[in-house]
Amino acid sequence: MTIQRPSIQKMTAADTRAMCWLLAQPRAASRARMARAISRFGDGPFYAALVAMLWLVDPEDGTRFAMAAAVAYGLEVPAFMVLKNLIKRPRPADSEMALCAFIKPAGRFSFPSGHTAAAFVMATLLGIFYPVVATLALAFALLVGLSRVLLGVHYPSDIAAGALLGTSCAMIGSLFV
Repeated sequence: MTIQRPSIQKMTAADTRAMCWLLAQPRAASRARMARAISRFGDGPFYAALVAMLWLVDPEDGTRFAMAAAVAYGLEVPAFMVLKNLIKRPRPADSEMALCAFIKPAGRFSFPSGHTAAAFVMATLLGIFYPVVATLALAFALLVGLSRVLLGVHYPSDIAAGALLGTSCAMIGSLFV
């Protein structure tokens, strides 16, 4: 069992109350089915395909976009792994008996959400390089984050931290091209 700092305990208590309410809703299971599909789009292969498509369709800006994405994900992936293993916040279902997860997560720890961080890397870069799709990309990233909460594998604050991490890494990545 991991001993959490008091600040993390307070945050977890507030998150747990929110999740207990959300997951107790009558349509939680049907929402989880939809959330699972959205969450799958938040996996890496979708982003790799999107980068490749942009690179092929728009060689000049697509190449710059691909380079920025490589730098951004090169920062985001190790950062989220270090944070997860440093903070070691248990997943909601592992720390609260009243909560259940609708999927089996890949790792033991929840803070920050890697799916959300990756989604916000992509959304931020799309907003920078292709502003016309910024709103749609941001909406997608928010849905990916929400899907992780609806699936019961992340607390709301995990999503906020993932969004901040992903946005930060994308902004740094965009500076290198």
